[in-house]
Amino acid sequence: MSLNSTAFSHPPFFLLIGIPGLEKEQFWIAFPFCIMYAIAVLGNIALLLIIMAEPSLHETMYFFLAMLAFTDLVLSTSTLPKMLGIFWLGSGEIGFLCCLAQLFFIHTFSSVESGVLMAMALDRYIAICHPLRHSSILSVPVVVALESLVLVRGVLLVSPLCFLLHRMPFCEHHVISHSYCEHMAVVKLVCGDTRVNVIYGLFVAFIVLGSDMILISVSYTMILRVVMRLSSAEARLKAFSTCASHVCVILAFYVPALFTFLTHRFGHSIPPPVHIMVANLYLLVPPVLNPIVYGVRTKKLWDRVV
Repeated sequence: MSLNSTAFSHPPFFLLIGIPGLEKEQFWIAFPFCIMYAIAVLGNIALLLIIMAEPSLHETMYFFLAMLAFTDLVLSTSTLPKMLGIFWLGSGEIGFLCCLAQLFFIHTFSSVESGVLMAMALDRYIAICHPLRHSSILSVPVVVALESLVLVRGVLLVSPLCFLLHRMPFCEHHVISHSYCEHMAVVKLVCGDTRVNVIYGLFVAFIVLGSDMILISVSYTMILRVVMRLSSAEARLKAFSTCASHVCVILAFYVPALFTFLTHRFGHSIPPPVHIMVANLYLLVPPVLNPIVYGVRTKKLWDRVV
């Protein structure tokens, strides 16, 4: 067999090493990760069941919240079981196609999560700035169409990343210095010109994170302007309170997302253990936080729980 046929082909598997630099500590790190995953799964399933079972919760905000809970379940389940296998059992091998599938689910549903957060910001803007027109603007068909659009956007934008990687030649080095198959981590193993992959990855990140963050910022700027004009301090406090839970969730998602994205491309001085730990928490903290934040701060949901 020639060198070319062995060097430039799809590897049968990749080897995920977990958290580079913390291989000995991974066994113990897995315990809090496992607890957080259990909370995320139970919390989001409970959220979905409560929203589906209770007719009074069949409103715009709760439809978006149900979509967020489903997205969080997919995101955490796409990564955590395999991650725990690496940390506890040392089973870092992942088949080439399984790696692409994991990459697809992670990036597609990260895009969906961003889109749902943007739609929820739009919902808060209309509810506060145009309360009398809220139900007519964001009717159930419009909400379903928005959620479908967000899902289709994720699938259409991320699918080419997987197709591009599938066509790429890989060298003999198949070790991924990560806990899961992240796009740029896999691209680094390609034996060839990766400019198209990198440029398209930047394009997807700009379209998703950039546009969603701009729309969220505009929505909350408009909300702030309207709220500050309210004459009653109590009314201002109530308006801010309705947005507080959403702002917490936005920060928990976008801060580590931006850190991970920028570190891959520009933060070469960031220690690998810090980068990978933040990347792991980026896919775990929002699924844990969302049901807790919304369950505690949303009176209708809390009333159904107690």
